[in-house]
Amino acid sequence: MSTLEEKLFNEHVMTLDTYIMFRLKEITENLKPDLIKRNRAPISLSMGAPTANPPQALLDRLKEVLTEDNIHLYSVPKGEAYFRKAIAERMKTRFGVELDPDKEIFSLMGSKEGIANMVRFLITPKHNEKDKDIILVPDPGYASYTQFIKCSGGYAYPVPLTKENNYKPDLDKVWENLIKDGFNPDNVKGILVNYPNNPLGVSTTKEYMQSIIEFCKKHQILLMSDAAYCDLYFDDNEKPFSIFELKGAKDIAVEFFSLSKPYAITGWRLGWICGNSAIIQRFGKGKSTIDNGIFKALQKVCGEIMNSKEGDEYIAQGNLNYKHKQSIMVKGLKELGWDISDKTVPHTTFYLWLPIPPRYKSAFEFCEDLLKKSGIVVVPGNAFGDHGEGFFRISYVCSDEQLQEVINRMKADGFNY
Repeated sequence: MSTLEEKLFNEHVMTLDTYIMFRLKEITENLKPDLIKRNRAPISLSMGAPTANPPQALLDRLKEVLTEDNIHLYSVPKGEAYFRKAIAERMKTRFGVELDPDKEIFSLMGSKEGIANMVRFLITPKHNEKDKDIILVPDPGYASYTQFIKCSGGYAYPVPLTKENNYKPDLDKVWENLIKDGFNPDNVKGILVNYPNNPLGVSTTKEYMQSIIEFCKKHQILLMSDAAYCDLYFDDNEKPFSIFELKGAKDIAVEFFSLSKPYAITGWRLGWICGNSAIIQRFGKGKSTIDNGIFKALQKVCGEIMNSKEGDEYIAQGNLNYKHKQSIMVKGLKELGWDISDKTVPHTTFYLWLPIPPRYKSAFEFCEDLLKKSGIVVVPGNAFGDHGEGFFRISYVCSDEQLQEVINRMKADGFNY
């Protein structure tokens, strides 16, 4: 006999589990009293969320804007004109990209919401797995990608990102394998790419991204670029770029941006989608049935900070801080036996992607042991896809003192590679 939830919810939603980061938080909370007793109070290296305060200029300006007339009324899903114009200006100064703020930009309540809705709008739900609409997704990749697609009644086909392929998979081979696996290539609707990448921390080249554009044009599928980490970089020689710097991208692509990471405002939920005008306008028609847009005060102050000296200085200083935090972790992990080459350490994001010690059978086993013994919360690699098994992800966003405490605990508790 079916339960009430099985009777009420559709089969696609019933396949979902709680997002991995929130599951880890629940497990950690249950263990917290015992860990505190053992002087191992939890230190979280799991969530990819900055812990620094937002720019002071942003906070000060918000206090002023909150008293403006009509600021608390409904906005529109598209975003206020001043927000979209600010985005267009930012895209021009940061990437040299020209965008029409009326036709090629649409506001989002964070890039996560935008990607989820885009996937939902692309997919027509089907029951038979081999008949489902397909989105190609990076593996390892952001855990929510696959969940978005499953929940929408589609199929997430993995695109392996491995050290062996230099995190630049041959998409023609992926296409061939998809056909060999019995899927109909006509059902492929699009591909999600994410550079700089979560969880790997790696970036890519313009040459490789150009090849993806050509691949998408060849097969007439939508290229969806998740650029949430484009402002987190430590080397000007590897400065992340927009796909719209490349030839023909607007013909076939959209790109998602977030203000969460560069300005440490993850809870404010602001971002945007930009690119092909026909796709953006159709996306907007769907989104306009769902919400009424972002709080206008947030749009106003974030539009200002994006194109300000204070905003640029904040990002630059934040990146210097992350580079220092990375050096603390790399030095300590090397001392613990991890083989980390200075040449392969990522110069983007705030993540480290590392192999588990060989004495462990699985990523989950290692991460569970590290949590229970040392109170250190990291994410098992297989949470990001099957190709993540045997690895774990560290997010070094907490204080320098906490990061050093992590290394000290690992040394004291025998967590050598």
